[in-house]
Amino acid sequence: MASVELRFSPLPAHVRTARLVAVAAARRIGVDEDALDEIRLAVGEAAARAVRRHQAHECDDPVVVSLSDEGTFVVEVSDRVPGSVDTDERPMSGSAGFTAVSGGDGVFPSGVDLAVIAGLVEDVTVTSGPGGSVVRMCWPLRPRVD
Repeated sequence: MASVELRFSPLPAHVRTARLVAVAAARRIGVDEDALDEIRLAVGEAAARAVRRHQAHECDDPVVVSLSDEGTFVVEVSDRVPGSVDTDERPMSGSAGFTAVSGGDGVFPSGVDLAVIAGLVEDVTVTSGPGGSVVRMCWPLRPRVD
């Protein structure tokens, strides 16, 4: 698999599709079955984060999920909301640096989605800039048996 790109409008209903596509691609290229639940959860959190950012900033651009095989299984979830937000520039371990933001059901610490992703994925980076933010997650492939 060279690469697959999924674009979807920033609606929560499409997060499930992103999870399903990511797991199907991971299975196809040889990611260990034990990692599939982690992939499903991490991609769901990253996609939901991007959707929330788009909706909070009234951005109608599509959320982009890129999947590729670069010797590892790489998933990048990109939003188009410019600049850094809350904890993007802060460490993701522990609760230090999290600030409370208003959520649909009450007050939630911002950055919890990134903390969940960091707990699921050993190799994760989050970058932010004028074009938006990207959550990049990598998982190892099973050794091939010829």
